[in-house]
Amino acid sequence: MPFACIYVPNFPVAAALRAEPELKTRAVAILEGKPPLEKIIAVNEKAAHMGIAPGMTKAQAELCVDIALRTRSPLQESATHAALLDCAQSFSPCVEDAACDTALLDLAGMESLLGSLPEISRAIHTRAATLGLGANVAIASNPDAAMLAARGLCYAGSCSAGSYGAGALARAAVTVIPEGKEAEGLGPLPVEALFADGLEEDQKKSTARLLETLNRWGIRTLHALAALPQVSLSERLGQEGLRLQQLACGTATRTLLPVEEPMLFEEAIELEHPIVLLEPLAFLLNRLLEQICARLGSRTLSTQELRLTLDLETFASRNRQSKISNQQFLRTLRLPLPMLDAKVFLKLLQLDLNAHPPGAPIMKIHLAAEPARPRSVQAGLFLPPSPEPEKLELTLARIAALVGEQKVGALELLDTHHPEGFRMQRFVATAPEKNPREEAPEPAEEKSIVTALRRFRPALCVSVILENSYPVQLACAKKKEVQGIVLWKAGPWRASGDWWEREAWSRDEWDIAVQNSSPRNGAEISFYRLVHDLLGGGWFVEGSYD
Repeated sequence: MPFACIYVPNFPVAAALRAEPELKTRAVAILEGKPPLEKIIAVNEKAAHMGIAPGMTKAQAELCVDIALRTRSPLQESATHAALLDCAQSFSPCVEDAACDTALLDLAGMESLLGSLPEISRAIHTRAATLGLGANVAIASNPDAAMLAARGLCYAGSCSAGSYGAGALARAAVTVIPEGKEAEGLGPLPVEALFADGLEEDQKKSTARLLETLNRWGIRTLHALAALPQVSLSERLGQEGLRLQQLACGTATRTLLPVEEPMLFEEAIELEHPIVLLEPLAFLLNRLLEQICARLGSRTLSTQELRLTLDLETFASRNRQSKISNQQFLRTLRLPLPMLDAKVFLKLLQLDLNAHPPGAPIMKIHLAAEPARPRSVQAGLFLPPSPEPEKLELTLARIAALVGEQKVGALELLDTHHPEGFRMQRFVATAPEKNPREEAPEPAEEKSIVTALRRFRPALCVSVILENSYPVQLACAKKKEVQGIVLWKAGPWRASGDWWEREAWSRDEWDIAVQNSSPRNGAEISFYRLVHDLLGGGWFVEGSYD
């Protein structure tokens, strides 16, 4: 049964490089601790060649001009760890979260779907690189052998035994150990490969004593440890020695503990200096969106909701006593359909931030995406092509930025008798419903006349002459055509409502025929809807009949 291991060497540096890819060409050192006691905990290969090593202080590292110093960020490491799990779960449903920098996969039955084991290992390595991870990938017949092989790739070439702990000389690589040859594949590795980084202080002390004992015996490789007699090793080191020997031989077996974490697609950036302009903010948002879209794509998912949280620098945060801002700026972008396009998301966020600026310098950016299943659409053979949802949503956002969000969307009728009883809601494209086949209309219905009311927005204010409370003549100052003698009238129809609200309304409606004369067309007869506002006392022409 094959197992795969994905190991990210030098995890704190890898998290920083994933957040800032432009640092890959520079020497990078990661700091931890509070000023002025900050110390280096990890460096990349270029920094190691320059003489920068873990344990040095910030002041010592600053003597090197070309070094890029970054403070360790738990948010960046958490996002990098989530991306590591996304990469693993995109290849196998059974994944164990072995450590913050290590994930184990059960590849049982995956060869018929994904190809041979070397092809699977290369595909995993490529997927990890797409997610911004420089990972080591190893495949073996048991989880511990795969983990040792992945971590042992850090010793390739001329790496010394002490470089593994710092992780400075780790290089991304891929290996596959055939079944039954685990001892041969793991034999050249040093004994230090059996002990993981990030141990507690008590574990570090016991590990140091055990390594010192093995060093006095002349045991420096896993091959030498595997060759020791089991009885003598058990008498001197106990069960821990037998366990280490099984690991060195590649014969240790165990079952994976599958991870059961909710799917969270979040990315964050902590800024060293606050930003004010939207242009540098858009540059950082583009990086976060690309990372989130890559993670969603690895899981064959899309998103229908983006949540942007900005920590702002307030007046209190500028005070010397408080350097942490508590004010947050929240914006939620809800999409009509599941999408996966970083460029479209960036443009929508830019338009939204232009309409609703944060109003203060930004100290921290947090972006979260709600996963959704991608839409499946089949085009009709005889239907005209419809606009793409991404382009339509972007067009609506641009129109909303010009005229206002309250004027863009789809109409929703309200449960009221008010003639203007509607509101604007977000436009959501839906599939057209198939109506049952209608019966042929009767001859009398075909000959009936259908009229339509064409509303004036806003309604035209008119002056009306009454006779016995009935309109006999009207005139409009804004539209000269809407004036003349009332030849025919029907009504009034009284309607009222919302008397319990401040926006109460009461009105009389008339249908009238008006004869007006123009120099060009002579006498004409037009049909209008005339409204008398009983509460306000005004007269309006609401529309004309076609």
